[in-house]
Amino acid sequence: MTSPIVVVTGANGLVGSHVVSALSERGATVRAVVRRVGTAPQHPHVEEHVGDFADPAFAATVVAGADALVTTVHPLGSGRDDQRRVGLDGTMTIAEAAVDAGVPLLVHVSTAGVYDRSPEVGDVDESAALVPDAASAYGVVKRDVDAALERLAGTTRVLLRPPAILGPGATSIWNTVRPAEIRDDESERHANPDQTFAWVHVDDLASLAADLATGAIETADDPESGPVAGGCTPVNVASGPATQRDYLGAVTAALGLEPTWDDGPAWTGQIVADRARRWGWTPRVDLPTALEELRAGLRG
Repeated sequence: MTSPIVVVTGANGLVGSHVVSALSERGATVRAVVRRVGTAPQHPHVEEHVGDFADPAFAATVVAGADALVTTVHPLGSGRDDQRRVGLDGTMTIAEAAVDAGVPLLVHVSTAGVYDRSPEVGDVDESAALVPDAASAYGVVKRDVDAALERLAGTTRVLLRPPAILGPGATSIWNTVRPAEIRDDESERHANPDQTFAWVHVDDLASLAADLATGAIETADDPESGPVAGGCTPVNVASGPATQRDYLGAVTAALGLEPTWDDGPAWTGQIVADRARRWGWTPRVDLPTALEELRAGLRG
């Protein structure tokens, strides 16, 4: 049996690099798409492909003959126009190229940020209401990418919806970027201690993406049993419960700072990931381990 060929966009990013590593461990041949020469992860069976996946000609070349495409790129921190140009238009360019090339599976790393998590909203599963147009650019654009992929016929599509992604790295939002904001700006140290901090570790997210891309999780007729063959199936990817007392408390303690606990309204529900667990996914990194990893990185 030949190893599957999997294309990964954003292969040198936090999520993309971990997906590449997980695919390599599973024996897949990985086409790692990056923008700069020499930045793809160095693992067995990994081929670096340098180019812009939003360029139709490059996209068509890199997906030719592939068994799966995993898209991980979204320009966090940029304006709405840039997010649409890269996150929406770019993703759809390579997704459409994959359909034209007959690639049978597309796994897109979306976000639980597409869900409305207003204070009065309870637990959130894959059928929950999505953010309105007035929400943050990130949530709205990611919502619109999901909708565009849902309309795209001709391949099986899976929308992975993780909440906050923990894990070390220079570009890690929750292990690096947010702690820097908390360190530098006193106003960032305020939170309701009971507000939900929904999270998953990047290793566990990458494991699910790799299992899907290599066929370890088979397609099904029912979304509760597996990705619907030929359809578009969202799946939440969240670990156990946590609160801002856990996350902000860990960050401020590691930085030698004091948090300010407020009583304002806050979402206290959970991101329900029962569907992923029914597919056979089990997160292996628990909250104490993830927070100790976070604290160690900040102390260092």
